[in-house]
Amino acid sequence: MSDKPSFLQAEQQFFKVSQDNAEATVEPLELGKRVREIRLSQNLTLEEASKRTGLARSTLSKIENEQISPTFTAVNKLVKGLGIDIPQLFTQPTKKAPGSGGRRDITRSGEGKPHPTPTYEHELLATQLTSKKMIPFKTTVRTHSWDEYEDWVRHDGEEFLFVLSGSIMFYTEFYEPIELNAGDSAYYDCEMGHALVSISEQDAEVLWVTA
Repeated sequence: MSDKPSFLQAEQQFFKVSQDNAEATVEPLELGKRVREIRLSQNLTLEEASKRTGLARSTLSKIENEQISPTFTAVNKLVKGLGIDIPQLFTQPTKKAPGSGGRRDITRSGEGKPHPTPTYEHELLATQLTSKKMIPFKTTVRTHSWDEYEDWVRHDGEEFLFVLSGSIMFYTEFYEPIELNAGDSAYYDCEMGHALVSISEQDAEVLWVTA
């Protein structure tokens, strides 16, 4: 294949993901938050946790809100009642980015953000959400010949491919080409060169999720 920058630049621009270079900091353990996190992970109310641990509801509430520090006896009751071990209790609670919990984005049919390339017609989905861990997009495979590619498509991450309609030939750098039809799927390392060719009469449509 010849090296033509227009094709490579179009694909690299589409898959370019910004890197967060913020340094991690070590913060003091907030035991109350850890107790609350464990309780909620088990879908327990304060009343239910109180029955399991033998600690008063008010005591549990004060512990979770950092109003009191649990005694050694209370810690033992928490460990036994919640079915955990002491190291789990003293592990740092999971940190989430502000405002990242409970996010949602709806993309109506045909209302995704179009992003054409020389061989694909991408439709970006869930474009209102920032800092996504996955990039979902629907693609119409316009090319019907391997010769239309100027080089392999490759980028960072892993990718899931699901054929929505039509048939494609799935080319990968280290494997033999394989035909995929509507309902078929593939998961692969997308640093490996890959490309799709529509082999049905109409342009095939696929759903891609890149992580």
